Amino acid sequence: MDTQVADTLPGSLIDGRYRIRGRVARGGMATVYTATDERLERTVAIKMIHSTQGTPGRAGAAGFVDRFTDEAKTIARLTHPNVVAVYDQGTHAGSPYLVMEYVHGRTLREVLTERRRLNPDEALAIAEQMLAAIAAAHRAGLVHRDVKPENVLVAEAPSGGPANLVDGVVKVTDFGLARAVEASTDHDSGNQLMATVAYVAPELVTAGRADARTDVYASGIVLFEMLTGRVPYDGDRPIDIAWQHVDRDVPAPSMLVPGLPRVLDDLVARATRRDPVGRPADAGALLTEVQAARESLAGTHSHTAMLPSLAAGPVVSEPTMVVAAVRPPERPAWARLPEDGAPTRGRRRAAPGRGEGGQDLASRLAGLRTRLLGESQNRLGVAAVVVVLGVVAALGGWWYGVGRYTDAPQLVSMSKAQAEQAASQGGFTLRYADPRYDEQVPRDGVLSQDPASSARIVRGGTITLTLSLGPEKFPLPDVVGKEFELAEADLVSAELKVVKGTARFDDGLPEGVVVATKPEAGKEVKPGQEITVILSKGRAPITVPNLVGKNLNEARAQISQLGLVLVEPNYKESDKPRDEVLGQSPADGSGVERGAQIRLEVSEGPPLVTVPRVIDLPCQQAKQTLESQGFQVTVQFNPNAVARFQNPPENAQLAPGSQITIGCF
Repeated sequence: MDTQVADTLPGSLIDGRYRIRGRVARGGMATVYTATDERLERTVAIKMIHSTQGTPGRAGAAGFVDRFTDEAKTIARLTHPNVVAVYDQGTHAGSPYLVMEYVHGRTLREVLTERRRLNPDEALAIAEQMLAAIAAAHRAGLVHRDVKPENVLVAEAPSGGPANLVDGVVKVTDFGLARAVEASTDHDSGNQLMATVAYVAPELVTAGRADARTDVYASGIVLFEMLTGRVPYDGDRPIDIAWQHVDRDVPAPSMLVPGLPRVLDDLVARATRRDPVGRPADAGALLTEVQAARESLAGTHSHTAMLPSLAAGPVVSEPTMVVAAVRPPERPAWARLPEDGAPTRGRRRAAPGRGEGGQDLASRLAGLRTRLLGESQNRLGVAAVVVVLGVVAALGGWWYGVGRYTDAPQLVSMSKAQAEQAASQGGFTLRYADPRYDEQVPRDGVLSQDPASSARIVRGGTITLTLSLGPEKFPLPDVVGKEFELAEADLVSAELKVVKGTARFDDGLPEGVVVATKPEAGKEVKPGQEITVILSKGRAPITVPNLVGKNLNEARAQISQLGLVLVEPNYKESDKPRDEVLGQSPADGSGVERGAQIRLEVSEGPPLVTVPRVIDLPCQQAKQTLESQGFQVTVQFNPNAVARFQNPPENAQLAPGSQITIGCF
């Protein structure tokens, strides 16, 4: 049984300024309210980010409020007629909020729910304003990351209410909000995908990367939905839908709605290419293509009915229909295309008619013929003119048929700079097709040209070159610490081959988890390369004891008792007693297998000191001399006499602190 908690915000005053009037909408990330700014006496919208009490929530995540504040400042600096303005931000009861412009209208989702789909005129008009807003964000270095109908608001049109979508004002909201939420989610929830799967770009699914072309892809899906009334993919689980964007091309809208113009199919295909390189570089580039498509459709003069709006329901089949020509309205200055050109100047010549005196054209031509052919001299002149005209016609035919053509130069395998130099010397213009990866040709080398070398081309014509991106290489994903199935999925999605290496024990990772890869994570690899994955066998069964400070013989016995093998000890100078263990490898507490090798560092004792001669010295002087060398001295007989013997004798090699006896009498 579901329990609904009453919303206590309506009627409350936030920050001593904003009086909450009512709730507009609630989503998975935030709830939107209308409020009155009592300081400026205006209606605003407040987006309150969710914060669940007692459980980890986005708004309560460590550092999220700071990230949200930074994003709010960035969004507030984004000023454009098609962007929902951000006025203020703050925190209420631990939940961050944004104060935004209140737009009188509906979301594009609500429009599509009511209308099912839009005709091309309406869809392109909405897409144009939507892309103008996103293009402004891209120019400011901001990526939306969550373009979808819910974030597109269609305001009431000044020329006739919300039903007139062509003249309506479109505004886009939630710029940067997805990035702030994702930054918190990455920290708290394991880097889960923060995007609406129906509109997610393939690179966001496979690599988690997002740039301006990610927004271009989502905008293409929104245009597809406006034209067809549905999104291209569905499935039982969100992950199934997301991977369809990676594995399949978006179908042409005309496959679902017969009769849609080819230019709309091409527009959607360009925006939703799976390879980001093939898409328009940003929303501004796609905006130019949308405006060109509107102009193209406006140029058609078909007199057909507009596509009907349908009630919601699955698309089964529809009769073929033609689509109304698009009549673009006058655009504002920020969205206007360059003018096609100034109108043709000059007057049209008047049609030939009757001359002065009433003589018509036929009689005048007859008189001219009589004058030209009536005398032999005139006949010769006419013949000469005919010959000259024939030569000119022949030369003109040769020029237009053969003479103006030449052979295209050989540019394939040249570098870009060499090709540009060769084309410039031949007077040709170059243009570039989309580049592609190639294992043989280095980056910026020419892969192909159109027309091909030696083909006929107009002098000064254009040659299209396809350049190489070089061998496709990318950093190897880091899968250490993941279970094999997840690591294998990550590597296979990166188009790599996976093989299992020899498993090994590891004290820090449980059995079945990846402990290393060959090559290592971060190394550059290419598609199809074989990656060796080494798994952990868990902790080894034998724990290495602490041997430091023990005598070598004691340590050797303990190592042998555990079934381990002692490697020849490494002796080094130390002030510790000889044969005392100074260090060990592996360290104590490490897990090892039976038969594993143990390496020890052992003290060879302090350096030996040569015993000086003290015989015949006064006893006290002899004692001081030996003690100054670090020896311990025992005096026998008379300490006030002369030293007559010493043991050990002079020149003996002893360790510091050794005992020496002297006899004095």
